[in-house]
Amino acid sequence: MLARRLFYLAAALTGLALAGALTLAIAVILTFPHLPSLEVLTDYRPKIPLRVYSADGILIGEFGEERRALVKIAQVPPALRQAILAAEDERFYQHGGVDYLGVLRAAYSNFAAGGARQGASTITMQVARNFFLTKEKTLARKFNEALLAFKIEHSLSKDEILELYVNQIYLGQRAYGFAAAAQVYFGRPLAEISLAEAAMLAGLPKAPSRFNPVVNLKRAKQRQAYVLRRMLELRYISEAQYREAEKKNLAVKRDLQDFAVRADYPAEMVRQAVYERFQDDTYSRGLKVYTTIYSQHQDAAYRAVRKGVMDYDKRHGYRGPEGFIDLNKADANLEEMLEDALQEVAESDDLLPAVVLEVGAKGVKAYRKGGETVEIAGDGLKFAQKMLADKVSPNLRIRRGALIRVQKDEKRQWNIVQLPRVEAALVSIDPQDGALRALVGGFDFTRNKYNHVVQAIRQPGSSFKPFIYSAALEKGFTPASVINDAPLYFDAAQTGSEPWEPKNYDGKYEGPLRMRMALAKSKNLVSIRILQAIGPQYAQDYVSRFGFDPDLHPAYLTMALGAGGVTPLQMVTAYAAFANGGFRLTPYLIQRIEDDKGPVLDQAAPARSDEGAERILDPRNAFIMTSMMQDVVRRGTATRAQALGRTDLAGKTGTTNDFIDAWFCGYSPSLVAVAWIGFDQPKSMGNGETGAQAALPIWIGYMDRALKGVPDGTYAVPGGVVVASVNPETGLRDPDGKGINEYFFQEYQPHDPGEGLSAMAPGDGGRPPQEVKSQIF
Repeated sequence: MLARRLFYLAAALTGLALAGALTLAIAVILTFPHLPSLEVLTDYRPKIPLRVYSADGILIGEFGEERRALVKIAQVPPALRQAILAAEDERFYQHGGVDYLGVLRAAYSNFAAGGARQGASTITMQVARNFFLTKEKTLARKFNEALLAFKIEHSLSKDEILELYVNQIYLGQRAYGFAAAAQVYFGRPLAEISLAEAAMLAGLPKAPSRFNPVVNLKRAKQRQAYVLRRMLELRYISEAQYREAEKKNLAVKRDLQDFAVRADYPAEMVRQAVYERFQDDTYSRGLKVYTTIYSQHQDAAYRAVRKGVMDYDKRHGYRGPEGFIDLNKADANLEEMLEDALQEVAESDDLLPAVVLEVGAKGVKAYRKGGETVEIAGDGLKFAQKMLADKVSPNLRIRRGALIRVQKDEKRQWNIVQLPRVEAALVSIDPQDGALRALVGGFDFTRNKYNHVVQAIRQPGSSFKPFIYSAALEKGFTPASVINDAPLYFDAAQTGSEPWEPKNYDGKYEGPLRMRMALAKSKNLVSIRILQAIGPQYAQDYVSRFGFDPDLHPAYLTMALGAGGVTPLQMVTAYAAFANGGFRLTPYLIQRIEDDKGPVLDQAAPARSDEGAERILDPRNAFIMTSMMQDVVRRGTATRAQALGRTDLAGKTGTTNDFIDAWFCGYSPSLVAVAWIGFDQPKSMGNGETGAQAALPIWIGYMDRALKGVPDGTYAVPGGVVVASVNPETGLRDPDGKGINEYFFQEYQPHDPGEGLSAMAPGDGGRPPQEVKSQIF
């Protein structure tokens, strides 16, 4: 009787099993033909972002929804492959897509734990889910996932499957794939990561947000420890390797800046240009754009602008904390409150936000994002010393809860600093072909995306004078022409509006001056007299040769003082014509565009000064103007540039009324650079903030590094230029040869004494003939 019952029970169970197997077989037969094609895997085309590179191959920008960098499986370090297998699928190379032993082990573990604690998805199943399925937790999806895993295993090798996984899996911070994650979290290529870093990355797929080391390093370390322990159990690593990796402190990148060189402004210019051509494909096609930017030049420009702005800011004093946080409301979890508060405050490179915890006799203690407490004492307090006194208003005083900025100096000591309000820009260009070598459009792109190099139309002040002087050379003036530096007055009838009484910057007048010295000393009254002589309309037409918009430079005498409107890009292009001997260039930023497979889609073909460029200046004019601007550096308003120890520098300072804009535009034979500083909403930067004081140091800081190792150049004397000795007081020829040597157009050589000179009365509005014969104006 018992045997019969057992027989019936066994038969029933067998029938159920057969029915289940039959049902499963039918389900497989019905489902398998409808599974998606694996073409997306066999012809893997992920969304690859637009990448922007410097001329020397350094990544300076990336644009796309997904951060991704494709790698072959052979390029994945063995330690990372082992870490991935230990964390996700230790039997990957043994099973056929579904790990039945893993399923049983997970089921037992979950039963023992009283709930779902472990999954049984293999790497192949995860590939199937990531490419084809949703993440909903249903039996039907799991069934389809298993079938797809079998199909994938049948079509691809194990290494091919693992390669897809390594490149496709999402790992947080918009990073897809382990190569992108290595760069995002640790700032290094995948091939260079350590065992400890590999274990932390391998722990991310389980829950990228939960184990994100940027968000919660403590939790990420716990997951890393689990991965390392599994690697030890599987004998992938030794006990010594395990201990070393477990104890290693990891430098996780908290800064969103992913690039070795800060070139946000030129990268954004490239993005806009590429989008105009490729539209939405810009962000997924894997385009590579190589720019003309030199990474070392860009870094030098960025640092020079930052230093120049910070130095200006320090000259004008500390304004007080950015805000206050009520720490009295904090419960036992003060650190969590501070982290939340600082999470909302943007960093600006090394100007780091911090919350003051304590102000004492020895200094200030402040909390930084990430749990670091910094101490500021001694010289680090000097800048903000006045705001530490008790008598200071509470809303300006540095006290407990104050939100401040701190920065490490070159001695690695912390200093209290502040975010500056003034802006600055620097752009440089190769004068032979127009290639942009460095471009910094503002102090901080994340804070202000307005690109001052190409968008800011500002008054150039005296930095515009060389173009007026250049026009005068064409009209017969020479560097030895003597012009009266004396006061001028124009009544309302003459100006058509208000009376105008222009003055020199220092309010002093020197009487008759040679034109060379007048430019070196930036004498306003001389420039106005020159413009009177050649005519404002002629000058307006003349400056348009350099690329300036005539509408922004009305034909009035104020043009002589740079009252028109220019951008730094226009100025650097215009000055390049002096540096290259008289050619107008078209500045360009994009050298070539490649697609993800390598073929070049577009290649720049710039007109060069030695081939194809438009000549806009007589080479003699360019040479003599360069000679005069070299004197600006040697003995004029830009003598500070002599600190560079070079003999080939030329340029001109520029300062506008009320110190609103400050400029320095200068060059060597191989490089032209323009620096500008001012407020976005034009207002005075303060007395004494001239081009020489505020802008020239930025230019020097850049050129010091950009020209390092570059031999001094020379400017060849073109044909038709003669050298004659002149009397430095009269500008007339010195027949005894005891005067000073000066350059002249051959047809405009100086007069001999006693030839009967005609003087033009100061300010009479007269104009000399086309070939000026008089020497005193």
